[in-house]
Amino acid sequence: MAEKYTTAQMIDALREKHGNLSASARFLGCSRDTVRRYINTYSTVQAVADEERETLIDFAENQLFQQVKDGNITAIIFTLKTIGKHRGYVERQELSGPDGSGALAHGEIIAAIRSLADAVQ
Repeated sequence: MAEKYTTAQMIDALREKHGNLSASARFLGCSRDTVRRYINTYSTVQAVADEERETLIDFAENQLFQQVKDGNITAIIFTLKTIGKHRGYVERQELSGPDGSGALAHGEIIAAIRSLADAVQ
């Protein structure tokens, strides 16, 4: 069965709409599933979709960098929690029991679940 769109048309739509599948589909007058199928079927279309996604990430990183430079505290915290993790900027969740004691170990949790299940039966 012949394809309705050429790979060149699909590539042009993806570039025009910066890799947005729904916008590309509207641009061509087809469904999002059709665009996804072309991406999955044709390596050239996949490469352009990947390239557009990377370009978007590059743009977002540049915007984040500018926000950090401008002193945006939310951007600074986000950057440290993600890119700065290797330097210790992580949020840890402390888990404890209901009375503040240590958290249950995995085996203790499984045993407690089994005990509850036995009690219900």
